[in-house]
Amino acid sequence: MTVQVEIWTDINCPFCYLGKRRFEEALHDFPHRDAVRVVHRSFELDPTLPTGHSEAVVPHIAHKYGISEAQAEANERGLGAQAEAMGLPYRTDGRDFGNSFDMHRLLQYALAHGTQEQMLDALYRGNFAEAQPLFGDSDRLVKLAVEAGFDEAEVRAVLADPDAYADAVRDDEREAARLGATGVPFFVFDRKYGVSGAQPAEVFGQVLERAWSDHAPALEVVGDADACGPDGCALPDQG
Repeated sequence: MTVQVEIWTDINCPFCYLGKRRFEEALHDFPHRDAVRVVHRSFELDPTLPTGHSEAVVPHIAHKYGISEAQAEANERGLGAQAEAMGLPYRTDGRDFGNSFDMHRLLQYALAHGTQEQMLDALYRGNFAEAQPLFGDSDRLVKLAVEAGFDEAEVRAVLADPDAYADAVRDDEREAARLGATGVPFFVFDRKYGVSGAQPAEVFGQVLERAWSDHAPALEVVGDADACGPDGCALPDQG
């Protein structure tokens, strides 16, 4: 038997980056981890952004939440500290924010080839760990994908065709809306349990155990005859 975990994410989202690591920590400690199938689903934080759009993260955050850029910078440092505590690289300056639709198309392409984790890790590394801007730069996307082991010609072909895997991205986004997801990361276990946000690893571990126990057959006890227990054995009737 298997447990399927679907994770809706966006490459723009730092909590998706952190949440992936926390879930992986829980999965590492889960005794039935080999029976867990993980699928990453598409969710655009801002699907209205035009193709090729890119802007600096700090001014974007300041404008979106109505805070100062100094506060936005402090938020980034806080996220960086959380990432560092988990052993994740995180640049607190120089990152950009933009349209992620092409990245989601690449993730759908990678899913079709059974190598989605490699693609997602490459995109997260490019956004959160490396200095160069990521959004709106097809050549950079190709470079990251090739470094992760993907075929350059295939990746360029996907990026050159705006319809390639586009329906799969939109299907994921419609399904997220149907399930009630309003933000990411959003984790769904066997389409029965939902976990919103970058929760502690302990929370993910508890839900994994619960989902697994749902699959395990319940023990039905038949009969009620004499038996031995911790207080001893029932004596036979001497009558």
